[in-house]
Amino acid sequence: MRRRQFLLHTAGLTGATALGTAGLSACSAETDSPLKLLVASYDKSVGSSIGDQWGSLIGAFKKAHPDIDVALERVPFAKLDQTLARRVKDGDAPDIAQSNFFAPYAEDGKLYGADDLFDVRTEGDFIRSYAEAGMVDRVQYGLPFLASTPRLFYNKALFKQARVKAPRSWAELRAAAEALKAIGVPTPYGLQLGPEAAEDEALAWLLADGGGYAGLTGYDFATAGNIDSLTWLRDNLVTRGLAGTDPGSLTRTEAYAQFLRGRIGMMIAHPVLMGAADQAKFPYAHAPFPKKLGGAAPPVGLNDWLMAFKQNGRREQCGTFLTYLYGRKSALAYGGSQSALPVTSSASNALRKDPKQRPLWDFIDQMPQAQFQPTNLASWPEVRSAVRRRIGEAVVKGGSPKAVLESLDEAATQAEL
Repeated sequence: MRRRQFLLHTAGLTGATALGTAGLSACSAETDSPLKLLVASYDKSVGSSIGDQWGSLIGAFKKAHPDIDVALERVPFAKLDQTLARRVKDGDAPDIAQSNFFAPYAEDGKLYGADDLFDVRTEGDFIRSYAEAGMVDRVQYGLPFLASTPRLFYNKALFKQARVKAPRSWAELRAAAEALKAIGVPTPYGLQLGPEAAEDEALAWLLADGGGYAGLTGYDFATAGNIDSLTWLRDNLVTRGLAGTDPGSLTRTEAYAQFLRGRIGMMIAHPVLMGAADQAKFPYAHAPFPKKLGGAAPPVGLNDWLMAFKQNGRREQCGTFLTYLYGRKSALAYGGSQSALPVTSSASNALRKDPKQRPLWDFIDQMPQAQFQPTNLASWPEVRSAVRRRIGEAVVKGGSPKAVLESLDEAATQAEL
C-alpha cells in the first residue's frame, strides 16, 4: 500500500536459515545472470534519515550464498510503481520487486506464490493478518515489507494544560479537542485527508465504527455505518473548527512537522514519529485510536509488498534470497525499528522480549489485529486514487458523505470492468 515517505528502513529483514528442502536450496549456477532486485529509494523526511540497509543485507547474503549474485536497483519511491509496471509490460520484469501493489500481477499469473518460495515453517511465520492481506484467491503472493500500525499520538504538555486525558471514545476525543481549542491550539486534531495518506486516515475512522472499504464480495463504500462515521467527523470535528482549516490538504509529512511544533494536539501517527520527538525532547505519548463508543479500535495495517516474478524462471534463487530476508536468526540485526516493524512472529516475539525495544511493544502488540485496505483486488490502485481525490470532500462543511461514498462505489464499479 503506498510506502509513505516517513518509513525509510527495511522491515522484517531477518537473517539466514537453510530452506531445509531440496526444491528451494540455492542453485549453484543455473544461470550466470544475477538475481535482479528492484526496490525504492527514499528522500529524507520527518523523524528519520535514509538509513538504507540493502547493501549490508546483500553483503551478508552473499557470504552465506556465494553462488547467487544480486543486482540491486533503487528507484525513487514516487516512481517505483510506474517503473515496475513499465518493466513488466515490456517483458523485462525483475526477479524480486518492491511495490505498493501486487494483486494486478498476481491475477495475471506473473508471480510465484509464497508456497513456491518458502518451506512450511518460514511461510507460517508471517503474522497472519499481514499474510492474509497479501492473498489473492487464498494464495499469498504479496510478501509484507516495511510494516507499521498507527496509534493516537498526543502532546502531553498541551493535554496537561487543557486538563484532559487520552480519549477512549469519540465523545472524549471531541471533548479533548474542544479543550485544546480553548487554550489556543491551532489544530486540536490533525485530520490527514491530504493526498499522501487520505485512504489510511479515513479507514482508521471507518474501522473504529465497524466499517471499512469492502465487504465479503467486494467494494462497499456507501454503507449506512460508513455514512454515519463520516457525518460524525464532519459535524463534530471539521465543522466545529477542531481539525484545522483544511484537512483535505493536510499531508502526513506536514502533520508530523506541525505536531512537533506544537500546532497539532493529537493525531494518528506511526512509531517513526517517536524518533524525531525523542531527539527534540518533545513531550508526547500515544494510545490506541478509540472506537466510537469506547475501547481500542482495530488498527490500520500498513506495509509495502515484495513479490517474486516468474518471467525469468528464478524460483529457487528467489526463494533462497527471500528465505534469508525473512528468516529467524537475524531478526535483531535487520528488522524492527521505529521506521518499520517486523512482519514475522519470531522477529516480533524476539523484540517483544527485549527491554530495549519497549517503545515498540504497543505497536507490535497491535499487529495481529490489523485490518487492511482491499489490496487483494487488482482494481485497488485505481480506486485508491479516487479515495485520495474525493474523501476529503465528504467531511467539509456542507459536504455530503453519502454522495461522496456513492461516487466511490461508482468509481470502484468502473475500475472493476
